[in-house]
Amino acid sequence: MEHNYLQDFSRISLAFFKGLGLSTNTATLVNTFVLLALTIAITYLIHYVVKRILRLIVIQTIRKTDLAFFKYLLENKIPHYLSLIAPLIVLYLAMPVVFHDYPQFAKLLKVLCDIYLVIVVIWIIMAFIKVGGDLLKESPGFRGKPIDSYLQVIRIILYLMGTVVLFSNLTGKSPVAFFTAMGAISAVLLLMFKDTIMGFVASIQVTTNDIVRIGDWITMPKYGADGDILEINLTTVKVQNFDKTITTIPTYSLISDSFQNWRGMRQSGGRRIKRAVYIKQSSIHFVKQDELERFEKIQLLAPYIQHRQKDIEKHNQRIGADKSLLINGRNLTNAGLFRKYIDSYISNHSGTNKKMNIMVRQLAPTPQGLPIEVYVFANTIVWAEYEYIMADIFDHIIAAAPYFDLQVYEMEGSGDIKHVEMRNI
Repeated sequence: MEHNYLQDFSRISLAFFKGLGLSTNTATLVNTFVLLALTIAITYLIHYVVKRILRLIVIQTIRKTDLAFFKYLLENKIPHYLSLIAPLIVLYLAMPVVFHDYPQFAKLLKVLCDIYLVIVVIWIIMAFIKVGGDLLKESPGFRGKPIDSYLQVIRIILYLMGTVVLFSNLTGKSPVAFFTAMGAISAVLLLMFKDTIMGFVASIQVTTNDIVRIGDWITMPKYGADGDILEINLTTVKVQNFDKTITTIPTYSLISDSFQNWRGMRQSGGRRIKRAVYIKQSSIHFVKQDELERFEKIQLLAPYIQHRQKDIEKHNQRIGADKSLLINGRNLTNAGLFRKYIDSYISNHSGTNKKMNIMVRQLAPTPQGLPIEVYVFANTIVWAEYEYIMADIFDHIIAAAPYFDLQVYEMEGSGDIKHVEMRNI
């Protein structure tokens, strides 16, 4: 019925222009342009009205149900894509009438409409798939998974299917002919899509083996990456560094290259502190009896010194050690007491994780002195808090060293040398 009304309107308008004294050819051309203008205006109006109605329906549904599904429908422009179908219907009905006297244009426009219809259908399907992907990202079982990688694969498959349909419509040949032609250039296609294929394989391996997740903190010096993973795609992984720059890494490199994933640290709730202070070896000595009284005033050390000294005295008496020389028998050293003091201090520090390793150890001597290393975990994974705890611990350790008659090593600067020279003048 609509088609007859359009033909009737076309005949009436053509007769009107002829009635104005225009020749048949001129009247036909003017009539075609007028009908085309009206069709475009009506098409735009219908698209606008349908889009507004669909948006209103979705918005009202969101307000009443508060379901995430409808929220993602709106975010992924489903009403917009669905509203594109209505103008296409108008064009399919109007084009044969508008270009009745120019069938070659009508045929060309129909082909263009067919192409546009395929594209719109792909957009609609992809939009719904994105909605499904957004819902999966909210699901606990899929949180952190590279959903975008799979969406890209589906997008490629849809575009391939759309290309086959367009090829079939434009050439009038079956899809088998298209795949036959594709087979002849498969080697070239494999070369063109090498990164995509490798990225897809890498995405599957990353997901299956749970190597990385979105939100993981990774360090990859080869690519200058040190930050959180924002996105995992078929070809690239986006990492936001701590200086807020973005580094892109080939997805396949997560399989082929080495990198550091800090997820375990975050899950543990504690971040490791592993740092040493270097003690001048010349300042290390046996502790004399009169020094013990001074060291016993250090509250964290008093119980240890009393217990340890009793064991040492029993041992020395048993072996008959001549204590006129300190080297005979067993003795406490200021470095040993300092090491025990650090251990007690970090064990009682409010910023250390008591459920994880706490250790103070002596490393091999170096030209810079004797390293005494603190190996402990902060009770937080927040970067700023971690740095504050570590600084607080080592501020205290460095300040405490002189109480044990120990000197912390540092290279002499030009100011130190000048000060010594002035003092010697």
